[in-house]
Amino acid sequence: MSDVAVSVKGLTKIYGHKTVVDAIDMEVPAGSIYGFLGPNGSGKTTTIRMMCGLLTPDAGEGHTLGYDIQKQAREIKERVGYMTQKFSLYTDLTIRENLDFMARMYRLPNRKKVVTRTIEELGLSGRGNQLAGTLSGGWKQRLALAAAMQHKPQLLLLDEPTAGVDPKARRDFWDEIRRLSKEGVTILVSTHYMDEAIQCDNIAYIAYGKLLIHGPAREIPARVGLTTWRVDGPDLIPLEDELRADPRVEQVARFGAQLHVSSTNAKALEELVAEQRKKDKQHRWVKKEAELEEAFIYLMTTAADNFTPNGEAKP
Repeated sequence: MSDVAVSVKGLTKIYGHKTVVDAIDMEVPAGSIYGFLGPNGSGKTTTIRMMCGLLTPDAGEGHTLGYDIQKQAREIKERVGYMTQKFSLYTDLTIRENLDFMARMYRLPNRKKVVTRTIEELGLSGRGNQLAGTLSGGWKQRLALAAAMQHKPQLLLLDEPTAGVDPKARRDFWDEIRRLSKEGVTILVSTHYMDEAIQCDNIAYIAYGKLLIHGPAREIPARVGLTTWRVDGPDLIPLEDELRADPRVEQVARFGAQLHVSSTNAKALEELVAEQRKKDKQHRWVKKEAELEEAFIYLMTTAADNFTPNGEAKP
């Protein structure tokens, strides 16, 4: 089996006069958890759907699981599990009926045994006749994942999978995702949660249809090139306002009782820190390694600056 699950070049999707996905090139390693980040409406989900054979690109080429995304979409879809952001199973059907419906869709043999096994793996033995609509958010999420994985897909697509669920349910969900990855399932996930993005092996950041950066998650902050200092001390609001007004500072982010002050110009930022330390003894400045969330904020801010409020490129 190839060590690359997805490889695309020039992937493009146009709706009307708007280019939603603009000539994206990327590769997804087999068995990896690949995170897609970016503002709402940036083209993340559209990109993933084209990779998975769920949407036909207007231009570009590529292969997913060894199949041509333009000519063999059906073969790809048969090997993909798709979990949408909104619970998309039938709320007026029981757990067993929903799973049986999905088993029929994928023409699975021995459906009854498959569905019973899935219910047992969910930890819902004895509750198969419960209506799906009566489940809590966390259990709906687990049911949706089970339904998406019931046909043993090689590729799993997760679209904002933990939106609206509690922190424990999110942790349990990601434990299951890591288990699936270890078994060789390739996982594409769009998310806005930084603690989830950190758990991805690789990350692609997409804004307004363009791929700004992609690679191993641990390398993204360094590739962005941010230098960051952490500041703590009393009464941070006046200092925050002062720093935001200084042209040597490109980003000030509040993290609890601390400020994270960043710039791509390390020398200019060090000069500012030296000035602050000299005139202000009540705040403590410590240089730190830039992290994924700071890189994400920076990319989101700089990308938005290149577009008008209605999302069209500036002349």
